[in-house]
Amino acid sequence: MLSSRLKELRREKDILQKDVAEKLNISTSAYGFYEQGKRTPDLTTLELLADFFNVSVDYLLGRTNNKNEVLIPEDYSSKHSVTKRDLNQLDDVLSNAEAFFMNDKVNDEDKEKVMRDIQELFWKAKDMNKEKYGRKKK
Repeated sequence: MLSSRLKELRREKDILQKDVAEKLNISTSAYGFYEQGKRTPDLTTLELLADFFNVSVDYLLGRTNNKNEVLIPEDYSSKHSVTKRDLNQLDDVLSNAEAFFMNDKVNDEDKEKVMRDIQELFWKAKDMNKEKYGRKKK
């Protein structure tokens, strides 16, 4: 999954492997091996890749289809358990929301703001529902 995600993200940015390698201060062949799946980056390089492509490490590893980091508000997580089901529901909501940006007329900064607002609304709705139906952290 990592190799295909790296290729996809690099092509979206319309840059060459050598450009990514230069930004990360690694050799072009090392980066090429990541895209070919012949090598796996260490944790530090993985974090640098995520930062460079402005995605989460979980997205690079295929653990989520949401490119951006999941932000769980402190006030929510202090009151409720965050379950895998909650995260899967958020992933579904964000994946569906990304469909609104298919025409690329919205710049990346505005897309990110909208996605963060959607996440905030999602957690507020979850909080209201859990308060209403009594599901609290034990």
